[in-house]
Amino acid sequence: MNDATLRSTFEKAGAVTSATVVTDKMSGRSRGFGFVEMANDSEADKAIETFNGKEIDGRALTVNEARPFEPRAPRQGGGGFGGGRGGFGGGRF
Repeated sequence: MNDATLRSTFEKAGAVTSATVVTDKMSGRSRGFGFVEMANDSEADKAIETFNGKEIDGRALTVNEARPFEPRAPRQGGGGFGGGRGGFGGGRF
């Protein structure tokens, strides 16, 4: 699916302000999700009701209202190299 087909699909529920399929920067392939902005809340609700769970191109859609980004807590634990002693020898030569 591309931006144009996403737009035309959701226009069945009402006026679409924007439709964007999120793509991988390196390959240019779809990442499997996108964003559709509807003209008003009632049309957005209709789009959710119409398309959530519907199968298109062999894939079931999950359609819901986007939520604001919530910052995540910093990751715990070490990254990179493990702890403990590294390097050469631990005894006397």
